[in-house]
This record gives sequence, C-alpha cells and structure tokens, in this order.
Amino acid sequence: MGRILLIDTDTASDDAVALIMALRSREVRVAAITTVAGNVPVEQATRNALYTAELCGASTPIYMGCSEPLIRKYEDATWFHGQDGLGDQGYPAPKRHAEAAHAVEAILETVRANPGIELVTLGPLTNIAVALKRQPEMIRNVGRCVIMGGNPCCVGNVTPAAEYNMWVDPDAARIVCRSGLPIELVGWQLCRGEAVLNEGDIDKATGLGTALATFAIDCNSTAKDAYLRQTGEIGISLPDPVAMSVALDPSICIEASDHYLDVEVASDLTRGMTVVDQLNAAENRRNRTLWAETVRRAKPARICWTIDVARWKAALFQALRGL
Repeated sequence: MGRILLIDTDTASDDAVALIMALRSREVRVAAITTVAGNVPVEQATRNALYTAELCGASTPIYMGCSEPLIRKYEDATWFHGQDGLGDQGYPAPKRHAEAAHAVEAILETVRANPGIELVTLGPLTNIAVALKRQPEMIRNVGRCVIMGGNPCCVGNVTPAAEYNMWVDPDAARIVCRSGLPIELVGWQLCRGEAVLNEGDIDKATGLGTALATFAIDCNSTAKDAYLRQTGEIGISLPDPVAMSVALDPSICIEASDHYLDVEVASDLTRGMTVVDQLNAAENRRNRTLWAETVRRAKPARICWTIDVARWKAALFQALRGL
C-alpha cells in the first residue's frame, strides 16, 4: 500500500466518522492518530479515538497531544458535540490505552520515517504548529496537508468571521499556514446545504444495519440538534468526514484554486478568520507590506471551493457498510 496518512484530531462526533472512513479505506494506511484539545479536552479526544479505532478493528497507534492552545485560553465545543464529544450515548471505555510518547514526538518521528506522508488535520492545529517550531524541516517529507478548517469568504460557525478549529488556536493556524506545507484547505462551508445528511441519507445509513453505521448516526445526535439551532438546517453536518473524503479521493473536490492563505490573530472581531488572497495581491511586487513579504515566503494553499456531493456521500456509505 503506497499512501500513508497521519491524522491529527480533536475526536468528537464528526471526527469519529472521519476516522472510520480512513481506517476502513483500502487505499491508505493510517500510520498514526494524534489527538489535540479542541471539541473536547485532549483526554476525552484520545478516549474517543481509541474507542472508534476499536470499532473498526484497527490497531493504529494513538498518541495524546497538546491540552491547550499555544497562547489562548482553551474553549471546547461540548455545547455542540455533547459532554463526551460523542453525543453522550454512554459508550464504554476503550480496552487499550494511548501510546506513551507525546503526539508532537509521534508526528515528527512518523513524518521522518515516511517521506511523502499525507497529513490530515481535523482539529485545532496546535500539535502541528509545535512540531513545526521544533523541526521546520519536517515539511520536506510531507506530500500533502489536508486541513479541515476555515471558512473562505463565507460565514463562520463560532463567530461571524471564523470557523472553530481556526478560532480556538489562531496562532497555531497562522504558523501552519505560513510554514510552507503543501496545504489543501477544506472549509466548513463545504459540509452545508446539499452536503448535509438529510433524513433520507440518515435512513439509508441506519438501514445498512452495521455497528459502524449505527454509531455514526447515534454519536452525532447531539450535533444534529445543535446544527439545527445554529443554522436552521435539518440534518447531520459532517465537516471532518467531508475533508476526509477529499483526502482519500482528491477528485471529490471538483473546483479548487491556489492562493496565499493567512489567519487573523490580532482582532477580536475577526480572530481566526481565514484570509484567502483570491486576486493574488501578494504577488504584486509593488506590495511591500510586511504581510505580503511574509506570505510570499510560504507556498500558496490549494483552496477547495466545491465538492461532488453525491460522491462524498457514496464514500461515506461505503465506509459504514461494515467489516
């Protein structure tokens, strides 16, 4: 198997479904899963990742990482995902434990050992930023870095300007966006509208009759209610699985373009906003602002604007069909 993934996650309900998609895929091998504080505290994120891997029959090593953002006060999203991040369904404790090494150490070692590895980030970018600060040269071994986060030119889900992953640790997100990693940004907006699992999709999933499908729907029950309150849209919104579908099959992203990408860290109003240089203003050599000169040293990111909704849902149902 040629393709190798490392997944960094703040494992809550949608992350768990994304993990199922990766761990069930025949196209990739997941070399490691690392956890970070985000949707839930890092200890709970680790427990949820372990439990999900067990459901998939996977022995992938799981490493616990950073428990708080680089600078900011940590704020979780349990209001959306439930206190345990999995809809408070009372799932039992996993049978195995996380590895002894810290997630940052695991990221550096796994990247070093697997040239061309693909990073998939489903939570705040704290672990990745710390790894980059320790060893900036790690970018040479990374073939892709698919980031679920941000909301290019669209409304945010935690403030009018920002998506949660970017907002909760914008300083880490800025480090990653300016690092030179080959970033592919799959924003929150791509899981809305037709991409939401509607009642027919939910019935189709539960009709599969597998433990994985039942878990995927049940653990997102609290998130479904929260999403209705937040947006007025009925259904289950799954940003992390959408991003994972693009990571596993890049052709699911049917419209993309390359632009410089940065994250706002100073403003209270726009903290965590993903700023996409759609007109490539930074390329104008007369633009001698500090910002332009800084981002020109980084690589433009590939921004996914549109996905093939039918194929994303087909990929999800395929993963949920069971072992």
